[in-house]
Amino acid sequence: MHRFGDAASLSIARATAAAQSLAVAALLVACVPAQLERTGAVVPAAQVAFDIAGRLSARHGSDAVAANFRWRHASQQDELELTSPFGQTIAMLSGDASAVRLQAADGKVSTAGGWTALTEQGLGWPLPVLGLSFWIQGSPRPGSPSTVETANDGRVTVLRQDGWTIVYQAYAPTDEDIRPSRMMLTYPDVELRIAIDRWQ
Repeated sequence: MHRFGDAASLSIARATAAAQSLAVAALLVACVPAQLERTGAVVPAAQVAFDIAGRLSARHGSDAVAANFRWRHASQQDELELTSPFGQTIAMLSGDASAVRLQAADGKVSTAGGWTALTEQGLGWPLPVLGLSFWIQGSPRPGSPSTVETANDGRVTVLRQDGWTIVYQAYAPTDEDIRPSRMMLTYPDVELRIAIDRWQ
């Protein structure tokens, strides 16, 4: 009888130890999603307004242009000035979500209901101002599907949205955060390179 009791006690002890091991394993597994979540994409919050300056080059088919730019963006309004490397005005763009305007170097004014149609008409290549106001900050545009690729530190290196592929080549610190400083955007038959010299 004593031997039977000893064997039963031993079985209970082993069962208890096994249950404790399973509980520890379950706890460790439960922690994995939290760790993966913490090491996900580092997407900076998009600013409602910004004032930036830099350089861009655009290629559309066999046509190419290089320009300096200054972009003043507010929640409902954009003003974008393009100048040649010698300081001559190439175009002045302004508008909001309902109407946009482009004034060319010769003074000719074009208007349209959207940025892409206006810039393709006035510049010869599409400039996706609505999406770019987010992409230039390293963030996807809300309300549209997107995919991102990240580096080991979680920072976004590639963003795909609205048919565009944005490759982030460098980041730089600003007064409030770390923002993209060099990027390349591609779209069928279009390549756009942007270097940002000043964030404000």
